[in-house]
Amino acid sequence: MSGFSIGLSGIDAAQKALDIIGNNIANAATDGYHRQQINLSPSYSSQTGDNLIGGGVDFKGVTRVIDSLLEQQILRQNSVSEQLSQEVQTMQTVESSFSEFSSSGGLNAAIDSFFNSMQDLVSHPAESIYQNQAVSSANAMAAQFRTLSSTVSTLQNQLKLETGNVVEKVNNLASTIAQLNDHIERLEIVGTKANNLRDQRDQCITELSKLVGVDTTERDYGVVDVNIGSIPLVVGSSASQIESGLDQNGQIGIAAKGSFNYSTDYSGGSLGGLLSLSNELVSGVQDNLNNLAAAIINEVNQVHFQGVGSAGSFTELAGRTMTSDSVADYSSAGVPVTDGKIYIRVTDTATGKTTRSAVDVDASSDTLATIAAKISTITGLSATADASKLRITADTGYTFDFLPAVSPEPSTSNLTGTTPPAVTISGDYTGTVNQTYSCTVANGGQVGNGDIKIEVRDGSGDVVNTINVGQGYAAGDVIELADGVKATFGTGDLNAGDSFTVDAFANTDTSGLLVATGMNTLFSGKDASDIAVCTEIANDPSRIAAAAGADGTDNANALKLSALKDKKLDNLDGLTVSDYYHRLVSDVGEDISIKQTVYNGSEAVLKELTTQQDNLSGVNVNDEAAAMLMYQQMFTAMSKYLNAVYTSVNSIMQIL
Repeated sequence: MSGFSIGLSGIDAAQKALDIIGNNIANAATDGYHRQQINLSPSYSSQTGDNLIGGGVDFKGVTRVIDSLLEQQILRQNSVSEQLSQEVQTMQTVESSFSEFSSSGGLNAAIDSFFNSMQDLVSHPAESIYQNQAVSSANAMAAQFRTLSSTVSTLQNQLKLETGNVVEKVNNLASTIAQLNDHIERLEIVGTKANNLRDQRDQCITELSKLVGVDTTERDYGVVDVNIGSIPLVVGSSASQIESGLDQNGQIGIAAKGSFNYSTDYSGGSLGGLLSLSNELVSGVQDNLNNLAAAIINEVNQVHFQGVGSAGSFTELAGRTMTSDSVADYSSAGVPVTDGKIYIRVTDTATGKTTRSAVDVDASSDTLATIAAKISTITGLSATADASKLRITADTGYTFDFLPAVSPEPSTSNLTGTTPPAVTISGDYTGTVNQTYSCTVANGGQVGNGDIKIEVRDGSGDVVNTINVGQGYAAGDVIELADGVKATFGTGDLNAGDSFTVDAFANTDTSGLLVATGMNTLFSGKDASDIAVCTEIANDPSRIAAAAGADGTDNANALKLSALKDKKLDNLDGLTVSDYYHRLVSDVGEDISIKQTVYNGSEAVLKELTTQQDNLSGVNVNDEAAAMLMYQQMFTAMSKYLNAVYTSVNSIMQIL
């Protein structure tokens, strides 16, 4: 009766093979499906004498055609490619927002236009058309900063939202993988091979690898554990949930749900790209943009507050509303207020006489109220600090300003001659730090006669110049003392040892308080998000401070403002404003170029790996059709074989 067993085993094997072939063909276009193949082995059932008689064919199971190492490489490459793709696409959005190739020219053109308008103001400091142009270009530049900052900020918010969406997808896939693990284990623990379920589970892991970098570990009965970073996302049939949030540094991180231990150390997939973009790439662009705006705000305001416009000195001046009364909390675009002095120049409009007074600022203890009280002790001025806003008001018949112009008279004078000459001070100080020049007569005599020398020493006591007011000097001639500060000597006599001092100012507020509180500044705000032209100047362009001289009709301050374009700034890494911006834009472009190149290489590798996977595990319909024909013929032949066995047995039975 072994013939029947052989025939039935062959038919059974052929039928199972045809079922497997049919399943392969049906899933030829199914993502993640791995071709399956039947495993057969010859069956031996009896031995006659020395001969082992075959007993047909045994069905040993169905095997997925899969290369585990290749699959792992594809998972890793998926993660790399998806992260790079996310980064390239987003950074291209950032690059386009700079609008450098648009008709308007973007922020770079706006910055150039602003400084060009300052240069025009140098030639026309008192003409309203150029004052209006300067204010308009300042407004345009500030608007460009705010627009660009808003675009980048909106993008950052979108990245945060998208991070949450990706986290939700990760959690859903984790739950699905855990459920499939459970089904697979239940089937395979009783000996059933769950190949199709394995394919479904592995496809979910592949989709997960596109969202975040994964590590997988295969266990018994077809179960696969999945880790992302330090989080065991799937363990057998159990799935953890993750969440996104901000770490202690304000960066977006990932943590197991409920642990709040957010970590930014996740890479791979779109989630890795989103974290990299949020915490480094896009945030870096925003930081650089804010740094640039803050530098412009601070540098321009440091020059502007010391000047006056064609409207002249002030009878009243108010700063902006502060969020605190304590001076220690104040800063200008990130530069904090320090201990120092404020020098206020007060003019008696009836006599034209000017006096300069110093107000000490103690950053650790002063408040707006104490500063106002100190200013109010100056003759001709009163000050208040109502509603956290500093306001200075000149008494009737007085005006005030913060001009660095040298006083026409020496700060101190000790001239002991019988008829000492009148000494008049003039000029524009070109130094970079405040100085007190001490001038001492070395040899006495009559001005314009003899050998009269005057030594000029700086604040460190070093001799910086020696001038001759003896033979060859004509009374009334202007002679330079040092760094643009000049003096004129009238007729009279000087004794050896006579002296006078001259105060020269590069900065009339060494504390930074005036700029921090917005007193006579061009820009308000702290960075690119809120930079704006101060309302008072926007409403009255004649207040744009082009002059720094004593009479307020010069262009010295406009020259300083226009010179900022080419000034190398320490807080911009030693670069000029334009160079820093160009570096910012070029860094974005270079980053995109590098990542695009790496992405293209990664995609080429992934394509090659996928081709290898298709060649090994994919379904070739032609090959399956050939196999189907073979098993179909096998089925037919075995049927005929059974029929022959049956006929033979039936004939024997009839004979018997």
